[in-house]
Amino acid sequence: MASITAPRLAALLGPWRGSGPAYAELAERIRLLALDGRILDGTRLPAERELAQALSLSRTTVAGAYARLRELRCLESVRGSGSYVSIPAAPAVAAPDEGGALDLSKAAMPAASVVGECFARAGAEIGALLGTSGYEPVGLPRLRVAVAEHFRRRGLPTEPEQVMVTSGVQSAIALLTRVLLSPGDRALVEQPTYPHAMDTLLAARARLGAIQVSAAGWDLEAAEAAFAAGPVLAYVMPDFHNPTAASMTVEGRERLARLAARHGTVLVADETTGLLDMSRGPLPPLAAHSSAAVTVGGLSKLAWGGLRVGWIRAPRALIGRLAQVRTSLDLGTPVFEQLVAAELLAREGLLVAERRARLRAGLSALTGALAEHFPEWRVAEPDGGMALWLDCSPWSSSRLALAARAYGVALTAGPRFGLHGAFEHRLRLPFTSPPDDLRAAVAALRTAADSGRSAPAPSPLVTV
Repeated sequence: MASITAPRLAALLGPWRGSGPAYAELAERIRLLALDGRILDGTRLPAERELAQALSLSRTTVAGAYARLRELRCLESVRGSGSYVSIPAAPAVAAPDEGGALDLSKAAMPAASVVGECFARAGAEIGALLGTSGYEPVGLPRLRVAVAEHFRRRGLPTEPEQVMVTSGVQSAIALLTRVLLSPGDRALVEQPTYPHAMDTLLAARARLGAIQVSAAGWDLEAAEAAFAAGPVLAYVMPDFHNPTAASMTVEGRERLARLAARHGTVLVADETTGLLDMSRGPLPPLAAHSSAAVTVGGLSKLAWGGLRVGWIRAPRALIGRLAQVRTSLDLGTPVFEQLVAAELLAREGLLVAERRARLRAGLSALTGALAEHFPEWRVAEPDGGMALWLDCSPWSSSRLALAARAYGVALTAGPRFGLHGAFEHRLRLPFTSPPDDLRAAVAALRTAADSGRSAPAPSPLVTV
C-alpha cells in the first residue's frame, strides 16, 4: 500500500492557509490533492502527530482535518493501521443547470465526425483478420505503414520498422520509461509539464530535473546546466505544449537536439497535440533534427480519447528492445482499434480541419468570457493547442479549483502541472468544451472567486 511522508505532504500542500478555520482549510487542500491525482486513492496519510510537526500545527488541528475528511468520505481510518485516502465514487460538486458538472479538468473533445464512419469501415474489414492469431506486439502492419506515411507527409522519412503501435500515448511513455530508465537515473521534464508523464517518471524512481517553459518558449540557456548533469532521458512536448500551448521554434529544436546529443540524452518528443495548429503553420518534427530522438503520438486529441491507440517512432534497435520488454506489460494493441486508427490516418486532413475550427470557436468564446468576467487577467491567445495557461493572481488556483466545485465547475489547479508545488497562481483553462459551456463555466468561476472561499492565500508562493 502506498504512503506519503509528512514532509512530502507538506510540500504538496503549498500555501494552504486561508481565512477559514485551519482544520477545514487543511482538509479541503488534502481533498483537492486527492481529486486531481497528486495523492492516489488508497494512499496512507502521515500520522496526526507527524503531520502536525511538519506543518507547525497543533495535533488537534490535524485531527480535526482528518475528521472533516472522513465526513466527506475522502478518508478511511483503520485502527492500528492508519488513515487512507478514499475518493468517493460520486464527486461532491453541486449540479449545474443540466445536472452535471462543467468539466474543465480535461483538455479533450468529443469524437470527431468521421470516427463513427471509421468504426463502421473497420467492422467491415475485421473479418479478413479473424483467421489470424490477433496478437500484434509491434502493431498491425497496415497501421505501421499508415503511421510511417504520417511522418513522411510531415517531411520526416520513416520506415514501418521504425514504428511500434501502443495502447495510447501514456502506454508509450510508460514502456519507454521501463526500457530506458533504471531507479536513480536522471531525467528531465519541462516545468510545467504533462502530469501523467511526470507521474510515470517519478514512479520509475527517476531523479527529475527541469527545463523551464512558458508561453514565450523554452529557456534552453538555463537548460544547459540540467543537461550537464547527465540525464538519461528528456521528455518534451515541442508542439503546443501542455499546459502552456507554447510552440518551439526551429532554432530551439536544433539547439535542444544538439544539447541532447552532446550529453548522450535520449529525447522523447510527445506529439499528442502536435497537429492542433490554429495559426502557427507547420514545423518539422523534433526528430528531424536528431536521428536518436524518439517520438510518441496518437489519436486521442485529434480523433477521440476513447480510441486508445498510440505509437512510438524510434530507431529500429530501440523498437526491438521495446518489443522484448512489452510482453511483460501487454501482448499488443487490440486489432479492431488499429483498423479504426488506420482509417482515421487516411482522413488526417479532414480531422485537422475539423479540430481547428472547433478549437478556434472555443478559444473565441473563452477569451470573450474572460474579458467580461476577469478583465484583470491578461490573456495571450496561443497559436494552437487546447488550453490557456493563465496567471490567476491574486487568487490561488487551488482555492479557485475548490471553490469552483461548489458551483458545478471542475478545474485542475496549477500545481498539478509542476514539480515541488510550483504554479499556485497559474490555472489551465481548456477551450475544448462547447462555447456556451465555456461561457457558463467562466461566469460560475467568477462567482466562486467572489464567494470569499477563494480569497488570496497570505502565505508566500514557492519560487522555482
